[in-house]
Amino acid sequence: MTSPAKFKKDKEIIAEYDTQVKEIRAQLTEQMKCLDQQCELRVQLLQDLQDFFRKKAEIEMDYSRNLEKLAERFLAKTRSTKDQQFKKDQNVLSPVNCWNLLLNQVKRESRDHTTLSDIYLNNIIPRFVQVSEDSGRLFKKSKEVGQQLQDDLMKVLNELYSVMKTYHMYNADSISAQSKLKEAEKQEEKQIGKSVKQEDRQTPRSPDSTANVRIEEKHVRRSSVKKIEKMKEKRQAKYTENKLKAIKARNEYLLALEATNASVFKYYIHDLSDLIDQCCDLGYHASLNRALRTFLSAELNLEQSKHEGLDAIENAVENLDATSDKQRLMEMYNNVFCPPMKFEFQPHMGDMASQLCAQQPVQSELVQRCQQLQSRLSTLKIENEEVKKTMEATLQTIQDIVTVEDFDVSDCFQYSNSMESVKSTVSETFMSKPSIAKRRANQQETEHLFLLGNLMTLFYNFYFWENTFHSYS
Repeated sequence: MTSPAKFKKDKEIIAEYDTQVKEIRAQLTEQMKCLDQQCELRVQLLQDLQDFFRKKAEIEMDYSRNLEKLAERFLAKTRSTKDQQFKKDQNVLSPVNCWNLLLNQVKRESRDHTTLSDIYLNNIIPRFVQVSEDSGRLFKKSKEVGQQLQDDLMKVLNELYSVMKTYHMYNADSISAQSKLKEAEKQEEKQIGKSVKQEDRQTPRSPDSTANVRIEEKHVRRSSVKKIEKMKEKRQAKYTENKLKAIKARNEYLLALEATNASVFKYYIHDLSDLIDQCCDLGYHASLNRALRTFLSAELNLEQSKHEGLDAIENAVENLDATSDKQRLMEMYNNVFCPPMKFEFQPHMGDMASQLCAQQPVQSELVQRCQQLQSRLSTLKIENEEVKKTMEATLQTIQDIVTVEDFDVSDCFQYSNSMESVKSTVSETFMSKPSIAKRRANQQETEHLFLLGNLMTLFYNFYFWENTFHSYS
């Protein structure tokens, strides 16, 4: 029989094994729960994506309709029959060209956003629906496969438990047989020692009686020794048999242990990874990639289309030219802006002289008048030169005011690191009321000086010719 200490050790080994198996079983259960949660998260994510793009499609369609209404509101004016020829002629002017391109850009954006809404509804959302259906179907099948793998693993663990119990049983029998064999060997040694002591203690007797006693004692001792030897042989055979069984059971246990560890390693390192990759994730990321790339393609093409229209507007803005527009305007309305015919000399009562008469006594008066004109022209030239310089400086100031590069609003679209809101600097730059008021006051004051200078120049010239005429008269 096994010792109490040995039995206790066996119970500890079994308890430790049971604890380890329970931990593995609990871990396998948590794995299925984790996969279930992952599937639910994917389904929810795909549903949120569908709702998001469905709402975005509605917004894009509403935006498209509003843009269409905005464009039609102003395009209807250009299609009206009233002053149609005037509007047609005005189209060649660069500002009107910019206006027409701006309206066309709005119509283009309206069509593009309608297309974008259609792509969301009829392309991207069905992709997410398909991904959701495929993911749910594959997860259901993969869950069945995973459950089968876990059942197989638990079967291997149970087999290991049986093999271990068998090993413990045969090993205990071997130890018990070994103990009994040792006990028989001790009895044999004890019996032999006892026989030797008895021979030494015997007292001398007559030869006949001594011989008879010795023969009887030897017969008894031989009988006891034979019994002990027979018992020893049986126990030796039993021990050999149990030892062989224990060795075989230990070998089976070690092989089963190696196979079990290999199965556990294969499940956790290969099977579980393959289950997630080839079953749960089979095609999910690739399909999601295609759906989102469809979104990116749509948005990038929308942006490209918008950039093409903006490039046309930018080209028209760069071609804004007051001089060219003035030339076109005067060419379109040549009959309005062309100089009138010269006034011809109308003879009176047969007076056919059409040239100045330089004869006496008017010759000296003409010479005097010519000198006065030259003097006044010199004075007027100096004054005009001074006014011209002032006008050029004023004009340059106006040009600096109206051509200041305050159109860059890129700072208004700089996002903070937290992405909470757009960093708006509008109130600090162009659109701030103090800045606008100051700039408008400076501009109006400079314009007033410029126009006043022009009026003074025109007045001086007109006054010069008028005085010249009246003086001659």
